[in-house]
Amino acid sequence: MNAYARQPVSFVRGEGCQLWDAEGKQYLDALGGIAVTFLGHSHPKISQAISLQATKLLHTSNLFHIEEQSKLGTKFCQVSGMDKVFFGNSGAEANEAAIKIARLHARKKSIANPVIITMNHAFHGRTMATLSASGNPNIQRGFEPLVSEFIHVDYNDITAVAAHADNPNVVAVMLEPIQGEGGIIVPDEGYLAGIRQLCDQHGWLMILDEIQAGIGRTGKWFGYQHDGVLPDVVTSAKALGNGIPIGACAARGDAAELIQPGSHGTTFGGNPFACHVGNTVLQIIEEEHLLAQATEIGDFLKKQLRQKLGTLQQVVDIRGRGLMLGVELDKAYDNLAALFLARGLVVNITGAGKVIRLLPSVLLSESQAKQIADTIHDIVSEL
Repeated sequence: MNAYARQPVSFVRGEGCQLWDAEGKQYLDALGGIAVTFLGHSHPKISQAISLQATKLLHTSNLFHIEEQSKLGTKFCQVSGMDKVFFGNSGAEANEAAIKIARLHARKKSIANPVIITMNHAFHGRTMATLSASGNPNIQRGFEPLVSEFIHVDYNDITAVAAHADNPNVVAVMLEPIQGEGGIIVPDEGYLAGIRQLCDQHGWLMILDEIQAGIGRTGKWFGYQHDGVLPDVVTSAKALGNGIPIGACAARGDAAELIQPGSHGTTFGGNPFACHVGNTVLQIIEEEHLLAQATEIGDFLKKQLRQKLGTLQQVVDIRGRGLMLGVELDKAYDNLAALFLARGLVVNITGAGKVIRLLPSVLLSESQAKQIADTIHDIVSEL
């Protein structure tokens, strides 16, 4: 189906932060498959894990205990601060599970029409519930009627959330710790803590969508760990499998007890293959101290961007955390991603077409970071 406006290139090989197309042209990948390949392409330990598990066991069904799933669940809870986790196939599935937990939370409180507060310009997925939760009319258009009972408010505005404190139907607040698709929007210091406080005051669940920011990308396992808060529910995907489809919805406290046998499930999710790769990803990040490396190389890239782009009149802002960075331009420019691709740099454009989104692998070198900044400078200065 014609679901994507594809760029005119087909990549056939990858290694670290490099990609090659069918004609042998080399590209620097600053997009990482939209935050998926945090450990780069063809990581030898990931390739070995895939090979070994493929010859051992792929799938048994969640009707049975799965050793690799239990191991991944234990580690995921350890690094996230959660108590229990459900594994699916994608970020959208993880967020669907989170929304269902919020609905179950409502039933426990005898609320018949539960409302979830979500954010304008958020992106939570493209299933019916998650696109309804997303604060982007462009992805919702044509799919009405949407799933009801989502209230959208401005991101990074605590008073906009507090304004609904008297609504007895509100059961949860769902948001990203950094808005990715919305244009790499980092909230003010204290914003997440303020949401946490409101949720505690009113018995709401705090649901954090860490699909893009989680698993080390911002320099910590999860974005909320920069702010010293702990949500009730956290979702993850993308980097957790480094290219192998897997999603996770984890919860703590009472929220972790709401899903019971028969209330949710998946056929493929959490199978031995995907979970073995997930275990390998977390092990590599921990053993090779890649959280610190994400901070270090991310700060270096941001510094390069600011040094080389700071005086360009087309550049409005350079922002982000770790290896989740954005360059905001003064307006949307046509075919911008294609211009970068022609110069051998893979990026994409978000934030209403005005933000160059950078999500490179943690294996990015300083010379590659300089190459990204130089290429962006050359192209933006010609706009």
